[in-house]
This record gives sequence, C-alpha cells and structure tokens, in this order.
Amino acid sequence: MEVLFYTILTLCVLGILAAVILYFVAQKFKVEEDPRIDEVEKMLPGANCGGCGFAGCRGLSEALVKRDDISALFCPVGGGDTMKAVAAYLGKAAAEKEPQTATIRCGGTCEKRPRTNKFDGAKSCAVAASLYVGETGCAFGCLGYGDCADVCTFGAITINPTTGLPEVDPDKCTACGACVKACPKRVIELRKKWPKNRAVYVSCVSKDKGAAVMKACKAGCIGCGKCEKVCPFGAITVEGNLAYIDPAKCKLCRKCVNECPTGAIKLVGMEPLPKAPKAAPAAAPKAAAAAAAPKAVEGPATIALKASGTNPLMLLNAKKAVMESKADKSVEGAVVALKESGLKPLKYMR
Repeated sequence: MEVLFYTILTLCVLGILAAVILYFVAQKFKVEEDPRIDEVEKMLPGANCGGCGFAGCRGLSEALVKRDDISALFCPVGGGDTMKAVAAYLGKAAAEKEPQTATIRCGGTCEKRPRTNKFDGAKSCAVAASLYVGETGCAFGCLGYGDCADVCTFGAITINPTTGLPEVDPDKCTACGACVKACPKRVIELRKKWPKNRAVYVSCVSKDKGAAVMKACKAGCIGCGKCEKVCPFGAITVEGNLAYIDPAKCKLCRKCVNECPTGAIKLVGMEPLPKAPKAAPAAAPKAAAAAAAPKAVEGPATIALKASGTNPLMLLNAKKAVMESKADKSVEGAVVALKESGLKPLKYMR
C-alpha cells in the first residue's frame, strides 16, 4: 500500500512540474495575434472555396490584416461589397474588380459533335483525359463527365443530359475558379459578367485547322477571321486557328455573331442583329433601269405597218438600200437589197 502511495505522489509531482515548465515555455514563445483577424474573418462569407488563392477564409483574413497594400487580394464570393467593408474596417483601400462568371467555351453538343467510341472507365474527366482524347473526334472539347459540377460548392453548374455539356447558372456562380482548375481540357473560363447576364464569346477552344474542326464538330471555330475583320473595337484576335473575344474590349455590338459561318460565336441574353440583304447582281440594276425607262410613243404609220404584218425597221433598211442603189444608178442592187429585207421589189421600187 505504501508503494502505491509513493507511486501516485511521484506521478502527481512530475505532472505539476511539467505543467509549470510548459507554462513558462508558452509564455516565452507566445505569438501575439492581431484581434482584427477574427473580426475580418467574420466579415468574409466563410465559403472556404479557395477562390482567393488561400486555403480558406482564415488565410485571407490574415493576409488582409498584415499587408499594407491589399489591392491584389479579392474575395470572389463576397465580391466588391465585402472587400469595401473589410477595407473600411482596416482603414485601407480595396481595389475595384468587375464581377465575373464561369463560361463554358465548348459548343460541341451530342448533335453537332458525334461520338466515335464509348469510354467504359471511371466517369471522371480527369481520368478520361489522362487516358485518351475522349469519345469524339475533337481532342479539345468538353468530356462531359461533370468534374466541374462536382467541385462547385454553390450548385451553379449542372450537366445537361440532352447536350452532354455543363451549364452555368450566373446567378449562383461566384467566380471562385474551382471549376476552372478541375477542368482538364481548359474549356471553362472566368469572363466578365455583363448586366442581365448578357454575353458574347467563342464557344470553342480547338486549335486544329478548319477542315479537321469541321470533321469533328459542326460548331467549332475554323479560324476564318471574318469576325476579326468586322469588329470595330479590335476585341477579336485569331491565333492558332482560333478566334478569341477579349471581354475587356468587347462592347456587345454583335456584328461578329452574324459573320461566323459555323455559329461558334455564342450570343446570350440578346437578340442577334438583323442580317443585311444580299446585294443584287450587277445586271439587275441595268434591267430595272431599262424597265423603268419610258417607252417611245409609236406614231400612226408605225402602228399601221405593224397591223399589216410589216416590220417598220425592215422597211427603213429597205428604203435605205433603194436610195443608195438609185444614187449609184443600179436597179439590180435595189432589187437585191429588197429581197434580202424580205420585201417585194415591185411594190417598193415604184
């Protein structure tokens, strides 16, 4: 019994001694944390999506408090209003950033991009992309297995069973960028969010030549450059057989939409411009002018000759030939001229 008592006492003394040592060590190496970090974290939406570039909202809060210049920091979920509130609390200036939304740059539906094989492996875009180009002839298009929808924590992306392509709800999308990172084909891009969810963009990322694109997908960009020529703002460039519309320069004039021969340029939230009528052939104006020109008024003699079955022009030619023959004193010439004109010589020689 005495041995048990001393054992318990020894353990208690060691525990108290270790606690005292740990206390002094903690006080010695204690790191003072700015209490504003907790307040800033409460202002953030708490999505912990990683769209800001940090692991979570806590990391962004620490960066916002510790950095003097927070212009490079932005919370895509909270948006500009949240950043203004944080900046006002910290006494710093927040950079203005226009809202963005995820855009699917692939128009290869099941109808326009026929399947050439069937993938029987794991239904994952990452797995399929690591093994081969996909179920279609396009090596750049969307695989359609929904990795982007799986990583979206806001439910903004769904897979359309009819088209086989993902669709983005711009009202739910926070532009966190998780879907952009998850897409192995890089067909998802964060683009400017226009009022009323309007948009004009090239729904293709294929860099193949025109013939190869049309063989694999009827909705692909063939790099013809027609859209680039009609854009009055210089917002469209064609590089690597692919057109790209810069959202910072685009003014939604919609002129490029009608020029695209394959329909690769998508128009969302607006009606296309009315197509201008094609110019008439060069011969058509002349025919119209001839039809509109006033007809010569026929005299009584001309009307009488037509009624008798005689062509007035033929009679004039015959009279001219007779006059020339009389001047030359050659009756034979007049007779020949009248016969060639189809008239009776005896009738008109008198």
